[in-house]
Amino acid sequence: MPQPPGDAEPRPDPVPPDGRDGDDGDNRSDGGDAARMPPWLPKAFVLAGAVVVAFQALTWLLQRLRDLLLLLLISLFLAFAIEPAVNWLARRGWRRGPATAVTFLVVGVLVAAFLGGIASVLFTQANNLVEGFPGYAGQVIDWINDTFGTELSRETLFERLPAVSESVSQHLSSLATNVVGIGATAFGVVFQTLGVLLFGFYLSAEGPQFRRAVCSVLPPHRQREVLRAWEIAVDKTGGYIYSRGLLALISAIAHYIFMVVLGVPYAAVLAVWAGVVSQFIPAVGTYLAGAVPVLLALTVAPSTALWMLIFVVGYQQLENYLLHPRITARTVDVHPAVAFGLILAGAAVAGPVGVLLAVPLGATLQAFAGAYVRRYDVEEHPLTEHPRPGARWWKWLRRH
Repeated sequence: MPQPPGDAEPRPDPVPPDGRDGDDGDNRSDGGDAARMPPWLPKAFVLAGAVVVAFQALTWLLQRLRDLLLLLLISLFLAFAIEPAVNWLARRGWRRGPATAVTFLVVGVLVAAFLGGIASVLFTQANNLVEGFPGYAGQVIDWINDTFGTELSRETLFERLPAVSESVSQHLSSLATNVVGIGATAFGVVFQTLGVLLFGFYLSAEGPQFRRAVCSVLPPHRQREVLRAWEIAVDKTGGYIYSRGLLALISAIAHYIFMVVLGVPYAAVLAVWAGVVSQFIPAVGTYLAGAVPVLLALTVAPSTALWMLIFVVGYQQLENYLLHPRITARTVDVHPAVAFGLILAGAAVAGPVGVLLAVPLGATLQAFAGAYVRRYDVEEHPLTEHPRPGARWWKWLRRH
């Protein structure tokens, strides 16, 4: 059939001079590109290696600077704690430097008087307890036999006393021979204390300048957030100190009155010890605070020590369920279970210092959550009901 005049018959593709088809060459070229490494892959390897090296270097640096960072954290907590007092003096015309120095001086005098009085009482009474231990042990055995009708033997106890005394003497001798280690530890404690005081003084005395320096590198909306967070931290830390101080005062007064009634010696010093230690040393502070008055009450009579122990336990329950919730409701409102968990976490991370800082730090984080986390109304459900005390009995009475 004849072709139209304008259409030409398609011509075959020219054959390469070497006689090979061009498609095979293209396929070979594609295979070579696929076998070649992508240009971004070496850069990715280098970047991943740099990230690993930087992470290792940062971990090494943090391990070396752990003590310094902990010291700065304690200093910041100290500055937060004295900030309300320094601000109060500054509003009355004091310069921040002298105001901070006076605040530090007052706190130092109170701490020195407390430690000096307690150390003197403990040393004197410990010496008396050691010297009069056989007599006290005999009194306790006689009291137990008369009260409970038992037949404990003094001779058996006194036969074992030399072995106990010998082991105690050996421990004291080994402790005395390690004078170099004790001296080095004491020097380290003194050095760290001076560092905390120095950094705390400058963070408080130069507080406005320090905050201006931090805010000067931030945009305005970030500056407001930083200052709000700083204010929350100061309020919660100050509230923690205030609530603990008030609870310590109430505890000291109650213990003093009861020890005067019982005739326990050094009632005033022991009352201050019980109030301060029970409030500012979490978890174990309650037991340390009550152990010393009970031991000294034992020098009066076993029955006096028993009454003292009953009072310590009873007052602790009264404080936990009545005083503590009311006083801390507007300052550091942390649930007891949460506070205990924070104490355990602080002890695991930073030891004794972490125990002291755990509760105010947790209260600050809780305040941050309350300020920045959005909350919603909870749907009514039996699992979310929180009945008032006595509501169940009132409903039962109304039904019957």
